[in-house]
Amino acid sequence: MQLLIRRVRTADHPEPVDIAIDGGRITAIEREIGGEAARVIDAGGRAAIPGLLEPHLHLEKAFLHRRMPARSGTLEEAIRITGILKGKQEREDVLARSRQVLDMAVKAGTVAVRAQPDVDVIQGLIGVETALELKEEYRNLLDLQIVAFPQEGILKSPGTIELMEQALRLGADVVGGCPYNELTRADTEKHIDTVFALGQKYGVAIDMHADFADNPSDERFAAASYVARKTIETGYHGRVSLGHVTSLGALTGEEAKPIIALLQEADIHIVTLPATDVYLGGRNDERNPRRGLTPVRRLRDGGVNVTFSSNNIRNAFTPFGKADPLLIGNFLAHLAQFGTPQNQAYVLEMGTQGAARAMGIDKDYGIKVGRQADLVILDTYDVADALLDIPVRLWVVKRGRVTVETHYTCEIHRH
Repeated sequence: MQLLIRRVRTADHPEPVDIAIDGGRITAIEREIGGEAARVIDAGGRAAIPGLLEPHLHLEKAFLHRRMPARSGTLEEAIRITGILKGKQEREDVLARSRQVLDMAVKAGTVAVRAQPDVDVIQGLIGVETALELKEEYRNLLDLQIVAFPQEGILKSPGTIELMEQALRLGADVVGGCPYNELTRADTEKHIDTVFALGQKYGVAIDMHADFADNPSDERFAAASYVARKTIETGYHGRVSLGHVTSLGALTGEEAKPIIALLQEADIHIVTLPATDVYLGGRNDERNPRRGLTPVRRLRDGGVNVTFSSNNIRNAFTPFGKADPLLIGNFLAHLAQFGTPQNQAYVLEMGTQGAARAMGIDKDYGIKVGRQADLVILDTYDVADALLDIPVRLWVVKRGRVTVETHYTCEIHRH
């Protein structure tokens, strides 16, 4: 066999078991598996989880935080600053910064990323072209999905639709959208219609940045129900993801209920991006400032698939970040007040199974016999402690091949 992992604990097997891997797939999970293996890992009773996922990550805009530092920290400023810096993008620099993010992600145990490169008349297709190059370069370390994302809008930015079609022909996997970045609500709806038409034309999934505001007073920022109805109308159930969805959190439970019911009926995946949303949200609130967070609990209780991701890494939208899903999950658990054991387990599931569903890879994902062998062995002994400890990733396995191995020594001297 290709790899044999001995004495490891999983969510389904709290007592140590062995995992046999061959041909990049899990072939057996049981006690004391016999036979020869090209490589043997003794996990020593430590915990393993499925490989972590980043369903919403911007590569070409990462590590721009010191090139034009933000002053106010608002969404409007972030869009403006990033627009200026995008006009100065150079291929080798984009590749270098993107590699920084992907290397962080690989070390954190991430086995698949959905990248969201901007496609617009400011930077053209440099984000897509570099992502396609990195997709091949990192193919043995992680799977890279590419979204053609119109950050600057479509209707208000002539030439963008042609660039999006070119990106899809080049090999982008998903069509993106940014409906709030139009001039009117009518144009927001036309933007969404255009994205769906592109998705249908090229037979690809849809992933939009939507409902990104403190409240729904500006209808451009509150389009989740329109997207849900469009999804149902076009039969795109299960193939649409929405990032942010923060204005929904400003509604009362009764106000939000019909929208959440529509999202559930459409089987839309919600990707909350807490590091960005909480940083940018509530800037104008003088009393009891809002968290600007996706209403994760209400969505979950309404049967909607919710996951999370890092979004941006060290730029005007998010001046922090290490591309570590466990770190984001821990942060989200605090913000959403998910501290009970059941809720902590749910957050971990959001970053694994929930993210796999949103990325369309759930049929071949997870630590189960027959599935692709993508997993992480943590330096902790209970899966339930993954979010608490944010432990060292001792071994990362991608398609049965060890891609990361961490050796460290920590000595505590007591006097």
